[in-house]
Amino acid sequence: MPRFSANLSFLFPELDLPDRFAAARDAGFAAVEFHFPYAFDRGLLADAAAGASLPVVLFNLPAGDWAGGERGIACHPERMAEFQDGVGAAVEWARLLGCPRVNCLAGIPPPGVSLARARETLVENLRFAAAVLQRAGVELVMEPLNTRDTPGFLVSRTRQGLDIIAEAACPNLRLQYDVYHAQVMEGDLARTLAEHLPRIGHVQIADNPGRGEPGTGEINFPFLFAHLDRIGYAGWVGCEYRPSGGRGSATGWMRGTV
Repeated sequence: MPRFSANLSFLFPELDLPDRFAAARDAGFAAVEFHFPYAFDRGLLADAAAGASLPVVLFNLPAGDWAGGERGIACHPERMAEFQDGVGAAVEWARLLGCPRVNCLAGIPPPGVSLARARETLVENLRFAAAVLQRAGVELVMEPLNTRDTPGFLVSRTRQGLDIIAEAACPNLRLQYDVYHAQVMEGDLARTLAEHLPRIGHVQIADNPGRGEPGTGEINFPFLFAHLDRIGYAGWVGCEYRPSGGRGSATGWMRGTV
C-alpha cells in the first residue's frame, strides 16, 4: 500500500498551518507536505513537524504572488534573479525541515513573451535550481498543472514535462505526477505511471471532477493504489485534495486502504 502524505495547504483548513501537523498525525498520515513555508517563522514550523513526529517530504519553490494569481515564475525571463533568490531560500528551509525534495511550478508566460522564450527560460532555471539543490542533497521535481484550473500554464501534460526535464538533463530532476491534473488533461493514468516510473519523483492525488478526496469522483483509486504497488513505486503519495465535508470525510477513505 502506498505511503500517504497530508498536503497541509489543502487539509484541515479549519486550523492554522502549525496545528495541522498534529492533525495529520492523528488522522493516520505518515508524512506531510505543503505549498510554501516562506511566510512562517522557521522555528514554529520546525517545532510543529518535530512535535508531530512527521517528516516533511515536499514543498514548492517560491512561486511569485500566489494570492494575486501567479502560479510560478520559472518561465519569466525578467525574473530570473528573483527565481534564483527563491532557490536559495528553499535550500535553507529544506535543511531546516529535513525535506528531501522541492517542487518547481513553471508558471504562466507573461504577456509579450513567446512560448519558445518561456520554455528556454524554464530550462535554464531548472538547471540552476537542480545544481544548487543537488549540492544540498535535495531533489527537484516539476509539476504539470491542468489548463482548466490554471489557464495558460506553460507545462500542462506529462509528455511536455518529461521533454523539458530531458532537455534540462539534471540527475536530480524528475517529474511530480499529480493524478488529478493528469486525469483532467490526458487520462491513461495507469499506463503513464508504469511507463515513466523511473522519471517520477513524487505522486499527488485528488479525485475528478471537483478535486475532492478519493471516492468522490471518477478515478478508481483502489485500483490505482494497487497499481502503484505492482509497478514498484516506493515514494510518497501526497493527498492534495479539497475535503468535500468535515474532517471525517477528508480522511475516512484511508480506512479501507491503509
